[in-house]
Amino acid sequence: MFGLGWPEVGVIALAAILIFGPKKIPEMGSALGKTLRGFKEELKGSEDGVEQDRDR
Repeated sequence: MFGLGWPEVGVIALAAILIFGPKKIPEMGSALGKTLRGFKEELKGSEDGVEQDRDR
């Protein structure tokens, strides 16, 4: 995962909890998941459009 080990991930998670608080972390994770899902759908849609252009 980006060359990070478990100690680094733990430090990042601890810093996030200290900065944003434990109640805000799930909301941020949900928003990030929705954003990534939308991004993947847009990429897939653009790939489908490229394939359709090639078929013409």
